[in-house]
Amino acid sequence: MTTLLDLKSTMLRQVQRSQSLRSRREPPPTASSPLTHCPEPLPRRISEESLEFFERVNAILQKQENMLRAAQAECQRGACTVPPPQEHVDQAFIPDRSRRTELDLLYEEAVYTVVNRVGVPSSEHVTSEEELFAYLLKAFDMSEEEHEIILQKVQESKRASFSLRVSVMKAKNLMAKDANGYSDPYCMLGILLGQSPREMEEKKERKFSFRKRKEKLEKRSSTKEVLPAVCIQVTEVKPETLNPVWDEHFVFDIDDVHNDLLHLDIWDHDDDVSVAEACKKLNEVSGLRGMGRYFKQIAKSVRSNGSASSGSEENADDFLGCINIPLNEIPIVGYDTWFKLEPRSSTSKVQGECHLILKLFTSQRDTALSKKDSNVSIHKKLLSQIVEYEHAHVKREPYNWNGQVCPPAWTVLTHHAVQTDLSPLQQAIIRWQCYSSHHRTQRVCYSLLLRLLRTIDAEWDPVAVRGDLERQLSDSFRLYTEHCLCLMKNMRQVFPCTSVAAITRYELMLRGIGYMQNMRAFKSVCPLRNELHLDITTAAKKGTVEWYESLIARYKPGEGTLEEQLKKLVQVVDATCADVQRAQNIYNKLFYSAVKVDFFSISYRQLEKQVADDVNVAMERVCGTLEQESSRLTQTMGETIFELYMSLKILKGFREFLPLKDAKMLALTSFHNWFKSSIHKWLQIVHDRSCDRIRKAVETDNLEPVQQAKHSSSAVEVTTCFSQVREIWLQLAWPDSAGAFIFVTRLTDNFCSEAVCYSEMITRKIERSQVGRDQKSFTVQLCIALNNTELVRVFLGHLPRDLDWQGVERAMEESCGVEGKEQVYKALNGQLFNMDLDLQREVKRLITLLTDKMLPELRRYIQHISLSPDSINNDEAVSPLMKYLQDTMVILTENLVKENLTRVLQSMWELLLRMILDAVAENRGVQVEFYNRFQYTVETLLQFVHVKGEGLSLEDMKSGDYKVLDEELRLNKCSSFELIEQYYLEKISQQKTLKHTCYGRISVKCYYDAPEQRLTVEILHAADILALDANGLSDPFVIVELCPHHLFPMAKSQRTQVKLKTLHPVFDELFYFHVSPEQYRHRFACLTFTVMDYDWLSTNDFAGEAVAPLSDFCWPGRPNASAAGKSVQPFILHLSRSKPSEKPIMRMLDARIGDREAQEFVRRLKEIEKSMEEE
Repeated sequence: MTTLLDLKSTMLRQVQRSQSLRSRREPPPTASSPLTHCPEPLPRRISEESLEFFERVNAILQKQENMLRAAQAECQRGACTVPPPQEHVDQAFIPDRSRRTELDLLYEEAVYTVVNRVGVPSSEHVTSEEELFAYLLKAFDMSEEEHEIILQKVQESKRASFSLRVSVMKAKNLMAKDANGYSDPYCMLGILLGQSPREMEEKKERKFSFRKRKEKLEKRSSTKEVLPAVCIQVTEVKPETLNPVWDEHFVFDIDDVHNDLLHLDIWDHDDDVSVAEACKKLNEVSGLRGMGRYFKQIAKSVRSNGSASSGSEENADDFLGCINIPLNEIPIVGYDTWFKLEPRSSTSKVQGECHLILKLFTSQRDTALSKKDSNVSIHKKLLSQIVEYEHAHVKREPYNWNGQVCPPAWTVLTHHAVQTDLSPLQQAIIRWQCYSSHHRTQRVCYSLLLRLLRTIDAEWDPVAVRGDLERQLSDSFRLYTEHCLCLMKNMRQVFPCTSVAAITRYELMLRGIGYMQNMRAFKSVCPLRNELHLDITTAAKKGTVEWYESLIARYKPGEGTLEEQLKKLVQVVDATCADVQRAQNIYNKLFYSAVKVDFFSISYRQLEKQVADDVNVAMERVCGTLEQESSRLTQTMGETIFELYMSLKILKGFREFLPLKDAKMLALTSFHNWFKSSIHKWLQIVHDRSCDRIRKAVETDNLEPVQQAKHSSSAVEVTTCFSQVREIWLQLAWPDSAGAFIFVTRLTDNFCSEAVCYSEMITRKIERSQVGRDQKSFTVQLCIALNNTELVRVFLGHLPRDLDWQGVERAMEESCGVEGKEQVYKALNGQLFNMDLDLQREVKRLITLLTDKMLPELRRYIQHISLSPDSINNDEAVSPLMKYLQDTMVILTENLVKENLTRVLQSMWELLLRMILDAVAENRGVQVEFYNRFQYTVETLLQFVHVKGEGLSLEDMKSGDYKVLDEELRLNKCSSFELIEQYYLEKISQQKTLKHTCYGRISVKCYYDAPEQRLTVEILHAADILALDANGLSDPFVIVELCPHHLFPMAKSQRTQVKLKTLHPVFDELFYFHVSPEQYRHRFACLTFTVMDYDWLSTNDFAGEAVAPLSDFCWPGRPNASAAGKSVQPFILHLSRSKPSEKPIMRMLDARIGDREAQEFVRRLKEIEKSMEEE
């Protein structure tokens, strides 16, 4: 409550100080006033400083827009191919390099892989052994001698043993063998041992089947001619389906990987105990050799477990198709495809396909490394060595390497992964570990790492990842996460917005981290790191704090003088604004889309608080210094404080991008309060510089129109100055509307005083320049001066809107009630009203200069009209005046804006009316033609100034002096009788308006006898008569007569008896007058009641008079004119004592010396006036 009262009292004091501009300028100017009445030439240095001041202020106002442009330019500059900055990391992240002994063992492993490679290579693989060895030499930095030694060792070692993994997935579109339209399919598969080329050709002609009859095999000379199927495997039976799904897996040892063949049969299960069961039991028999013995065992198994007829042909399983796949045709990476079923003979009818996954791998490797390390570890080391070599040889944008290796490297890695039987998941984990580890020393493209993470997620099987592999994967996730968090903390240096490449990398890195935290693998192996976004938030906040600390360390805002400290603080705040803008425009989008972290809010809240703390401390020192009496705010200090305020305002403005809950209670919420006292002094500096600028503008103004406009350079300069000052206030955007009242009042006062002083200086400049100038050039310059003042006046007319007076009024009403609102309204509008009055005064001064220049010519032309003989017509007499006015009008129309043209025309019109009125007054009593000519002149001028509606309005022109002149001309054209009649008409009109005068009143009764044409006048009494005797009383009597006399030549005046020593006489006397209808019908016919004070020693004194028109009692239909007229109520007439000489009619009649009636009328009235003067 106390705060509101203090604010209210402060505002009321401000209102009291907001007096009229006119009254403030009436005292002589002091030397300290920035604008004086007699300005001396402004020193060139001061004027240049003022212009430079506004240029600097304008640059400050454009800071936010420039910041936006700079940010856009930053991004555009970053579009070039400049590499992003180096991503510095902690040394703890860098893995150890392999020793030479380990490289030799790893090289042996690689050579062993090349020597024992199997499978059909694709186009991506290299088939040349020499090319592969040549690559390995370079990748491992081996010499030829070392290579030969290791190669010989490998060749002498035991060759690798291979196995085949077969996955029978499913089949489709099989043949229906059962009556129900389905089959009950199962598969039998095994490895046919290597065969000679001839036997292979025979195989193509006659398809092998595990269920060939025993007789066909017994025809051979030896059972060893064809090797038996090794470890025959059988799938489950899938009942009643033509599209079975088995998803069963089998492994076969391979004796000859180059010649052996995989054979698969699909059968329809028909009997109770099938061959499948027999085969399962058969596989339990060890040492099985020869096809004949094999079928005997099957038959035996069937007979022992089946019915008597189970061996019959009609209960046998039906053949659905077979597949034969030579192992030497399997690709390096294996098969994962659909195979078309084949018939066992040309007469067999089969259909459908079977989906198989085949992969060859080594079951035993004779290398030193494979005997002590796991296949996963060996492959990881091999990949790491190749990755390091490949990346080192990338020439263009190595930081953007996508991880692709050359064909020899890819061939070696593929063969090794296949031979060591690494699953796709294991390979994906190994690649991720290698590349993410390598990335910590040599940057790679983050899209590669993201792609590797996606591969792990796609192949993820938690059961398959246990033990060391799980621990290693967890460690790789942890190290990579810590590495990325470290980069996030230093993102402003590592991923600057000036580099598009860096921002792209940062986006991919964040997407990778965001993807990682949602991976099944990450949640499985790192169960305790389920809130990664909190770590990201912490890193972002810590990085922001460290960046601001580095900013303070660079600018050192605590050192130097107070002004230097503020300038450094401005740099700190500007740099902070730029950083916040980057956070909002660029970084926040990356963070939120990738990891759902609001980086902008984190960064802005941290920076906003730190900036607020530092600036608050500095501004407390500033306010303490300014409060000292000997201290004053210098211009440079004021500019710095203003710039600091604007920078803080920009920083505060970013809060609009915060979530609503975060935008409350920020440290900069009320920062404007730190600047209150400084802004007051700053506005004074702005006012002083504006005054200097305005004075310079007037001094350098040649009063020539600029471009297509009708004003000169000084008006443009003044309005530009006002616009800049207005923009200063708008940019300040003082948030406390109630507190802004004092500032708005101050600004309005400054604007108004500057505008008035400008108009005064322009007027004085015109006054000084009129000497020795021809009228046309002087008129043109004067028009420009008028337009200058009008331009400034119109500009300031928008102050209520520009300075938001309504907003201030509403705020004051909320804080101080209706009284506060009214005080604001009165103060601000009073300033503007006084300014407008002062500007109009200066405009009148300028117009007076113009009309004074025209006055001699106008007098000459008016005199020409006055003296023109009656022989020439009116047009000829008026022609010189109209030509002069026409020439002047051309100049005025070309050089004046419409508002000023109206003002000048109005002044010219009033001047012409006064001049004609004077001419008429000087020529009273002349012939009627004289007044007719001037009547014609006035009508011509009226149409000229009206300009067919483009000039003054007829309504405005036919008022004031025009009415007086028109009446003067009209009356002068009247006869003496007509003037006398007009005199009584005016008396009658005046009588009707009298109310309770100080001269008393008289009560009379009048009624008219129409048949007798007799008017009876009954004077009853009077009251409050003027005291005209020394005793304070009067001796009143009343003279009653019919007027005008020329209308009633036979009527005599009559009088009542004298009533001595009274101011309230009672007469009760009757008087009779003969009045004909022809007489009472005139509007001017009237009764006059003259009250006189009887004086027996001297002439009687005039006490007052009243008139009553005869039409009120004599006109037919009036109550007074009926038979009951005697019973009508009396009426009261108030007395008046006007001087007859004050009436124009009296002067006109007095001027008619040769007219006896006129002179007699004037004489009688002069006697009354003389009586009044003697009193």
